[in-house]
Amino acid sequence: MKILFAAQEYAWGGFLSMLKAKLPQHEFHASGYFGFDTLQGFDLLIPTMSIVDRKALLKSDRLKLIQQCGAGLEGVDIKAAHEMNIWVANVPTDISGNAESVAELGIFMMIGLSRNLNKMKTSFSNRQMGTPPGKALKGKTVGIIGLGGIGRALIKRLKAFDVHIIGIKQFNPQKAMKELDLEWVGAQKDMDELLKRSDYVVLCLPLTLDNKHIINSYAFNIMKPGSFIINLSRGGLIDHDALEMALREGKIDGAGLDVFWEEPPDPSDPIFNYNVLATPHIAGSTDVSMQGIVSVVADNIIRLGKGLKPLYLK
Repeated sequence: MKILFAAQEYAWGGFLSMLKAKLPQHEFHASGYFGFDTLQGFDLLIPTMSIVDRKALLKSDRLKLIQQCGAGLEGVDIKAAHEMNIWVANVPTDISGNAESVAELGIFMMIGLSRNLNKMKTSFSNRQMGTPPGKALKGKTVGIIGLGGIGRALIKRLKAFDVHIIGIKQFNPQKAMKELDLEWVGAQKDMDELLKRSDYVVLCLPLTLDNKHIINSYAFNIMKPGSFIINLSRGGLIDHDALEMALREGKIDGAGLDVFWEEPPDPSDPIFNYNVLATPHIAGSTDVSMQGIVSVVADNIIRLGKGLKPLYLK
């Protein structure tokens, strides 16, 4: 089969080279950027961060499967794909090691922001010892918006830090509260309560039309003074201008960002002059998660080649 990887050859921690090694009998092509020129002649697309709309799908001539190398499919027109009898599949975060890897980065960001890693670097460069003072996680309240695979992996790890954990779950919040042994869980309509109570607000939910810019000027205005926002999901969940204003006016103490309003972001953006801990969309890029993701994607490619229905269809 002929397979298109819509990214640079080296993107996502060498994912493509790992997949090639596992499936040498197939023909792989990297587009060289987050996108592609054409889908003609390809049996399978790995979309990564690219937009796969109806117009692009209409120009495909033999595409059978859109297989994401992760969970996010917000850039894919799934309805149009179904109409054209093209399967769409992803890799759920909780079966590949991805959720655990993302959760670890979330904790790294919480600690890095609390201890002001950026000022530490300045103090070290200036040969200043004993500064900056930091905040401890112990006793703080962590509000997790989205209690799916990543949110659950984060909860499991946070319990060792002696923090109070609350959350937002779109469906059956009371069931989630009991199941996960949390102090409080609300529905999306209860967001204000979580924002007011949390020292750390962590975004672990997918981006949809309904929750774009769910963290906006209104949200920052009601967040707890001295709190932090951490985005482990998709950049579109946070309004960029509102975040910059909240940082500039001191409404929050900092932000941890693994995803951005545009990718890659402009490193000279003034937003990075504040207490922002930024990582280049690598939360799920670890040895453990890559092996898990490659295994799932390879299995679906093999199934497709055998005429079998792929797993984890959307």
